[in-house]
Amino acid sequence: MYRSHSCGELRESHINKEITLSGWVQKTRDKGFVVWIDIRDRYGITQLIFDEERTSKALIEQARSLGREFVIQVKGTVIERASKNTNIPTGNIEVLVQELKVLNQSVTPPFTIEDETDGGEDIRMKYRYLDIRRNPVKSNLIFRSKVAMEVRKYLAEAEFIEVETPYLIKSTPEGARDFVVPSRMNEGQFYALPQSPQTFKQLLMVGGMDKYFQIVKCFRDEDLRADRQPEFTQIDCEMAFVEQEDILNTFEGLTKYLLKEIKGINITSFPRMTFDDAMAKYGNDKPDIRFGMEFGELNAVAQNKEFNVFNTAELVVGIAIPGAASYTRKEIDKLVDWVRRPQVGAKGMVYVKCNEDGTYKSSVDKFYDQEDLANWAKATGAKAGDLICVLSGDTLATRTQLSALRMEMAERLGLRNPDEFAPLWVIDFPLLELDEETGNYHAMHHPFTSPKPGQLELLDTNPGAVKANAYDLVLNGNEIGGGSIRIHDKETQATMFKHLGFSEEEAKAQFGFLMDAFQYGAPPHGGIAFGLDRLVSILGGQETIRDFIAFPKNNSGRDVMIDAPAAIDDEQLKELSLKLNIKS
Repeated sequence: MYRSHSCGELRESHINKEITLSGWVQKTRDKGFVVWIDIRDRYGITQLIFDEERTSKALIEQARSLGREFVIQVKGTVIERASKNTNIPTGNIEVLVQELKVLNQSVTPPFTIEDETDGGEDIRMKYRYLDIRRNPVKSNLIFRSKVAMEVRKYLAEAEFIEVETPYLIKSTPEGARDFVVPSRMNEGQFYALPQSPQTFKQLLMVGGMDKYFQIVKCFRDEDLRADRQPEFTQIDCEMAFVEQEDILNTFEGLTKYLLKEIKGINITSFPRMTFDDAMAKYGNDKPDIRFGMEFGELNAVAQNKEFNVFNTAELVVGIAIPGAASYTRKEIDKLVDWVRRPQVGAKGMVYVKCNEDGTYKSSVDKFYDQEDLANWAKATGAKAGDLICVLSGDTLATRTQLSALRMEMAERLGLRNPDEFAPLWVIDFPLLELDEETGNYHAMHHPFTSPKPGQLELLDTNPGAVKANAYDLVLNGNEIGGGSIRIHDKETQATMFKHLGFSEEEAKAQFGFLMDAFQYGAPPHGGIAFGLDRLVSILGGQETIRDFIAFPKNNSGRDVMIDAPAAIDDEQLKELSLKLNIKS
């Protein structure tokens, strides 16, 4: 038996008991006549004591020879600790060691295995197995496991069935790029790794499974951003014989359950907002509603004056930043510089200070009087002491720029409290998006999303106006889930493919198996997929998903620990009937 107790288990009730512990050497303190060693495992830290009065000289010398991260086993007696440590649960006791065995030695780690480590992110990713020993990473992985367990518990009690779907599937032209896998046995042909189990879960509904879920790995070979991984985990769900309201109620229930069980928080408000309202009020389709600063459109009160910048703009829109009227001109100039950055892209910014005495001071006073500016304040909800920031230009770009400013100011003002949770359903998305470069429409979610009832006919006359029977679940300004009611009949699906530019032959080649299945009594169905990585990070009070993934990739999509992706040898390429054509 390597251990009778864990290193976080012993308390005063264990005093005088003979115990066995195993773990890693965290720290050694040598006072000459006494040596203390902290032994650590997943559960905590226990202090070991070796002293001249009660410990043999040979055992003390053996203790002194131990290095950091040596794996050891000790046998001894639990005794009361003379200098108690209230910072750890085992701080009232220590173990007087009678036997010490080195189970494995360790070279000196490249960084300290402590909560506040001296290792930078790159070195810690290279030695991720050491980083996992640190409490912050270890706690995040345990937290992730707890969330996944609670998800399974809730869905199982709601009679969902967990079904595994294939990882080697067929490549499709929709969505991001696929990761492709060459088939050795089928020369010149390729599998693809799934971006989601979408078609398989729909086929499970055709198969009568009724309620399906899966916590599943998905893969997208897309350009990476700071907090996006090429492989990610979804809580993938589908239900038959449901309408949108059934889906929303079920997964609103899951979210409430997780917030209660994981965070001890009761959420009663689950507002719903249309896509159009979200864009008009917040400039994006995943608004953070923990704070205000809603957009106020100013076209009616700012145009048709002598200020040509506003007169020629498609949209003039502003937000009121609470308490920021006290900003100096230098501070406001820095805000102007911030919105002009390439990452934001605004050409400039107009501001209005709402003074405490009820007057207004703006950067465009020569064009607008006090009554005009009072109308701006009314439109943006600004109060005395606030600063109104106004942007203008093309509608979509301007909303995006102001949304970025809104989030930045919320961050600076401490309005994004990680311990506060504000969920929101965003509904009534456009079914199709227009590609400005090609002039073609593509599916905003995926080609299996059904239009809202009664809007199918609009596909022929005004496709951009068709609303999707789709919904996103937003939490604290992050999309944590998204789904839709699916098309479940062959004719409607064929119509959808046609409007997405598929010929009949292309649609049959790519999705003929699904179309065929719809001929055999496909029930009405819909579903949702939660991003587990994102959900866990938000519940954990953070927004960096890498901190909650055991072995993440870096921003370039590389695993620096195992050095992947990597080249394969010529013999493997030959077996796969592949040739590399790398241009220097």
